[in-house]
Amino acid sequence: MTPKKIDQIFTRFAAHNPQPKTELEYSNEYTLLVAVVLSAQATDASVNKATPALFAKADTPEKMLELGEAGLKQHIKTIGLYNAKAKNIIGLSRKLMEEFGGKIPHTREALQSLPGVGRKTANVWLNCARGEHTIAVDTHVFRVANRIGLCQTTTPGKTELALEEVIPAQWKQHAHHWLILHGRYVCIARKPRCPKCLIRDLCEYKEKTVPPAKGEASDQFKLF
Repeated sequence: MTPKKIDQIFTRFAAHNPQPKTELEYSNEYTLLVAVVLSAQATDASVNKATPALFAKADTPEKMLELGEAGLKQHIKTIGLYNAKAKNIIGLSRKLMEEFGGKIPHTREALQSLPGVGRKTANVWLNCARGEHTIAVDTHVFRVANRIGLCQTTTPGKTELALEEVIPAQWKQHAHHWLILHGRYVCIARKPRCPKCLIRDLCEYKEKTVPPAKGEASDQFKLF
């Protein structure tokens, strides 16, 4: 895909949604980190159903340790892999208290030293909490980036590096949010909703579904 076409894609995303944000609900830097850890291999919607009651009781590392692993599990048992996630959240809360004074560290390396925090989670947190130009590659970003032709990669790590190379600097802060939303609501896995796609004429996917009829363009992106 040419640099001009890539710039046009993100220009359209930005015109449609200038300030995209995570759909996870949180109240501070700590609850954001917990929400992102909980969202691994789970939907944001499922996390958002569980966290209001949890965060009402435990919105700091200290309060989470007071709640304990068993108490935490009671709040998140509707979320996939909740046993492992509860163990990691208690572990990261303990490490934050013991090594970081209860504060979230602001480097990727330090974040990744916390239990349950991998590169994607660290990138999401740095982007949402700090406004850093990180690109977090989840299943949506991986699928969309490769499907539309931004890159041709085989792993999330390679996708992140490729997107860092091709996405213009002015779009990097919000790039992964635009790609996530596009993948979640339009460029879905099994049958992409090409007639509703804002970038269908720029997309290089060879198996696009039927284009919209004349006059249908005003219906684009009504899903979000």
